[in-house]
Amino acid sequence: MKKNIMILLLSMALILTGCQPKAQTVKPVINSDPASQTVYLMGTINTIRIYDKGKADVLKPVIQRLRDLAGAVTVEDKSNRSDIDRVNANAGIRPVKVSKDIYHMIQLGKGYAKMSDGYFDITIGPMTKLWHIGFPDARKPSQKEINQTLPLIGYKKMILNDQKQTVFLKQKGMRLDLGGIAKGFITDELVKVLDRYHVHSAIVDLGGNIYVKGMSPTDQEWGVGIQNPFLPRGDIVGKINETNKSIVTAGIYERYLKVDGKVYQHILNPFTGYSLDNDIAGVSVITKKSVDGDALSNVLFVGGVKGGFRLAEKLKGVDAIFVTKGRKVYVTSGLKKNFELTDKSFHLMPNAPGK
Repeated sequence: MKKNIMILLLSMALILTGCQPKAQTVKPVINSDPASQTVYLMGTINTIRIYDKGKADVLKPVIQRLRDLAGAVTVEDKSNRSDIDRVNANAGIRPVKVSKDIYHMIQLGKGYAKMSDGYFDITIGPMTKLWHIGFPDARKPSQKEINQTLPLIGYKKMILNDQKQTVFLKQKGMRLDLGGIAKGFITDELVKVLDRYHVHSAIVDLGGNIYVKGMSPTDQEWGVGIQNPFLPRGDIVGKINETNKSIVTAGIYERYLKVDGKVYQHILNPFTGYSLDNDIAGVSVITKKSVDGDALSNVLFVGGVKGGFRLAEKLKGVDAIFVTKGRKVYVTSGLKKNFELTDKSFHLMPNAPGK
C-alpha cells in the first residue's frame, strides 16, 4: 500500500513539475501617444519619449540620470564646478580624480583620438574656446592666436591613471572638450536606465542624437529622418527604418560662424586650428552604441566623402549616409535596401564615391 502511495505521489510530482504549460510572456501594450519630457541641457533641447503603457514614471529616473551626467560634463558653469572644470583648472599642475562616468568617457575619447590619428581629439578645448562657435561671442581668431594655441592640443599629452582614476593634462593651458562624445555617451546611459525598468518602446533625442528603442506603436521599425545639412533641424533628405539603433548626424547646418562671406563650421581641425573644409555637408552614422556614432560622425567627417566612406565600410556594425556640398547622397552597403530618398533635389548615388 505504501509503495502504491509513493508511486502515486511521484507521478503527481512529475505531472506538476514536468508537464505544466510554460508561463506566457505578457506582451507590453504600446501607446501611440507617448509619455514624454523635454529639458534644456548642454546647450540643446533633450526629449525622452516612452511608449509603454504604465511606464510614465520611468521618465523621472531617466531625466535625473540625464541631469547628473550633463552637469558632470558642462564647463564654466558658475553654479556647478564639474569634473571637467577641475581637470582643466589643474592642467600642468596635478592629476585630478574624476567620477567613474567621466573617466570612462575620457578613456573612450582617447581611444577615438588614437583611431583617427589625432583628427578627433578631446584636448581641442583651447581652440574651441578661442573660436567659441555657437555662442554669442563667437569670432574668427587671428593667425597669431591660432599659432599660440595649437601647441596646447594633443591627446598624447593627457595622462590617464586607471588605478587611481585620475586625469592629468601635462601642459598649462590645456583643456578638455567632450562635446564630440558626451551626448552619445549620455544617450547610452539613458538607454541602460530604460532597460533597467523594462521599457520596450522609446525614443531618446539629445539635440539630434537619436536612439530608437524597440518597435514603434504600429509594431514596425521606427522611421528615422536623415537631416538635410543645408536647412534647420527637422528638414530631411531621406529616411531609414531602424530598431535598437543610434543615429547621429554631424553637419554644417547647426553651428557655424560667417565672416566676410566665408562660413566656418564648428568641427575644427586639431592640426590647423581652422574648421574642416571638405566636400561633406553632413554625415549620419548608424550604430548600436550612440557613443560610437557620436565620435565617428566627427571622425568620418574628417576624411571627406571618399576617406570617410572607405573607413565606414571597414568598421563592423557601422553604417553611414554622406551628403555632399554638391547635393549627392552616398550610403554604405548595409543601408542600400534601407535608405529612401525623399528630397528629389538631392541625388542618390548608386556606387561608392570615386567609382
